[in-house]
This record gives sequence, structure tokens and C-alpha cells, in this order.
Amino acid sequence: MAIPPNIEPPSRLTQAQINEICDKHERFKTTRPGGARAVFAWMDLSGLVLSGKNLSEADFTGAILRGTKFLRTSLENATLFGADLTDADLRGGNLRRSDLRGACLRGANLTEADLFEADLREGSIALSDRKQGVVAHSLWANRRGAPVADLSGANLSRSQLGGIVAISADFSNAILKDCRLVRANLKSANLSNADLSGSDLSGTKLTDANLSRAILIGAKTEGCIMDRALLTGIIRDGVSSDRPYGELLKNYSLWCETAGREGALTRFDEADLRSVATLRGMLLSALSAKNAIFFGLDLEGVGLQGAHLEGADLRGCNLRSADLRGARLAGANLSLANLERAQLGPLRISDGRAIKTDLTGASLRGVNGIEADFREAVLTNADLTGADFTNANIRGCEFDGAMLDHVMGWNQNP
Repeated sequence: MAIPPNIEPPSRLTQAQINEICDKHERFKTTRPGGARAVFAWMDLSGLVLSGKNLSEADFTGAILRGTKFLRTSLENATLFGADLTDADLRGGNLRRSDLRGACLRGANLTEADLFEADLREGSIALSDRKQGVVAHSLWANRRGAPVADLSGANLSRSQLGGIVAISADFSNAILKDCRLVRANLKSANLSNADLSGSDLSGTKLTDANLSRAILIGAKTEGCIMDRALLTGIIRDGVSSDRPYGELLKNYSLWCETAGREGALTRFDEADLRSVATLRGMLLSALSAKNAIFFGLDLEGVGLQGAHLEGADLRGCNLRSADLRGARLAGANLSLANLERAQLGPLRISDGRAIKTDLTGASLRGVNGIEADFREAVLTNADLTGADFTNANIRGCEFDGAMLDHVMGWNQNP
């Protein structure tokens, strides 16, 4: 935030002072003697460390927080109105119901942050000018060459984002369900794989934005400007297809069960299969469904041994106890899927060879992998952020370059 001329500069705090204030705030929150609410209003905390602190309900109004570290910090119900969070590290932070109106988030990293019901609308702060008296100062003033805000993977469910300016911001994989984004400026923003279901995008500017694989089910888009936006694989309401996929899949399953004596072999590459509703328990060995959309389907107990599912959208699918041995899932999106007790180990074939399950570059963000069998699976460069592998078998897995942030159960395996 550029401080206007004639404005008194904010007070600069030291790390020792910060620690003392945080300690008193902790006492305040736990009703112990000597406690006091943390008030950092119009103070400079740039570059200081507040990681892991409980600062819920703290006051950061107009504070300078450039490059401040809030890694996994609780800022629930905190007031950050008009704060300058340029380049701040808020990864994994709890900002539920926080007041971020008018805050500057250029270059801030909010990956995996929880902003449920946070308020990020436009705002300006009144400052005392020695010559002009009280003046309003917008914190969203353009700044050439400013880095973009990183909200990738953040949970912004039901947040108030009306009128925000987040040009080129990164919202990839973010949860924006039921958000109010009326008249927001998201020009050139990255919203790939973002969940915008139920959001109000009325009048929102999405020119040149990347909305590939974004979920827009139930979203309001009246007056939304999407000129030159990338809309590949976008998930909208309703499924329009002139192909009877339900019947075709039944015939394919019969073909598998009878070793080709009955039924028919069919390819489902690029198909939107959501109209089928359920594939529960079906045998679909070696199914070819590259880049197909299975979003939200019930696939419990399905047999997909050796299936070609490269680039498929399996987000939110129920794959409990599914047989995916030897499946090709490179680049597939299984975010928030239920893989409890699923089989993803190697597929043994007649001549003694085995085909490994290939999840290279796949997204398994937030999956339930409890008690699943991932033996020898290829997870190179896969995104496992927030996944739960409690009691899963991961012996022999290849996971070079995999993202393992906030993964549960991974290290307890032999």
C-alpha cells in the first residue's frame, strides 16, 4: 500500500513486541489473567512471523502486513479491513468470517486457506491527512508489475466477494461455492478446476480468464463477461447428449462379463457421463474414457481394471471399494473422491507381468484414501494435498515430485 503524502506513517513493531501481544491475546482468548485483545490497527508488521498463532478476533485494520508470515495462523473473525497483505504468507490459515474488505492481497499466498464466509468486497480506509483532514484511500489502486494474489486451493465458500478486483489472481482448485461475486473484476484470473457451484457471478468480468474444468452448476451468470475465456471441460447444469450412455455402458459391461460373446465394445472418450447417475458394481474392464466426465457419479465397487481414464474428471465420485488396478489415470482429476478401500495396486496379467496403476500428474486433493491399496502406484508429480491415507498401503509407490502438503497417514506406512 502506498502511503499518501502528509499521512502519518504507521508504528513499526518488533518481533519481540509481536510475541508479547500474541501471548496476551492467547490469555484473553482463554480468559486467563493478564490477557488483552490483540490490536494491530494501523501498525507495520511487515516481514514479521505470526505463524501458528491464535489471533482470532484480532484487529488488523489498516495494518501493513507486507511479507508477513501467517502460516497456519487462526484469523477467524479477525478484522483485516484495509490491511496491506501484499506478499503475505497465509497458507493453511483459518480466515473464516474474517473482514477483508478493501484489503490488498497482491502476491499473497492463501493456498489451502479457509475463507468460509469471509468478506473480500471493495473498501477504502479513512486516513488523517495533515493538510486535507480525513481522506478516503483505496487500497486496490493499480500498481504496475504487482504480483498476483494466490488463492489456489483456498476454501472461500459463501464468501462475500462482490466488487473485488483480482486481476490475474490464482483461484485454481479453490472452493467458491455459494460465493457472491457480483460485479467482481476477475480479468485473466486462473479459475481452473474451481468449484463455483451456486455462486452469483452476475456482471462479473471474466475476460481472458481460465475457467477450464470449473464447476458452474447452479451459478448465476447474467451479465457475466467471458470474452476469450477458456471454457474447456466446464461443468454446467444439465447434460445434453444424443447418445444413450446408460444403455451403451450396460452393453459394455455385458461384453466384459461374457468375454465378448454378448454386448458391445464402445469407446467413451470425451463423453459426459453424468446422466448415467450410477455405475455402481458394474464390470468395465479396459474401458476407454479418456477426458470423460464422471463428476459426482456413484462408482462404488466398479471394476475398472486396466481402464484408460487419462484426463478424466472424477471429482467427488464415490469410488469406494472400486477396482482400479492397472488403470491409466495420468492427468485425471479425482479431487474429493472417495477411494476408501479402493484397489489401485498392480494388475497381474497371464504371462507373469504386471501393469502399475498410473496416476502421473493426477489430482487427488482431499481424497479419502483410507485403507486403500496403492502398492507400486505411480504418483509422480501428483497433487495429494489434504488427502487422507490412514491405514492405506503405499509400499513401492513412486511419488517423485508429488505434492504432499497436509497429507494424513502417509508417513505411518511401512
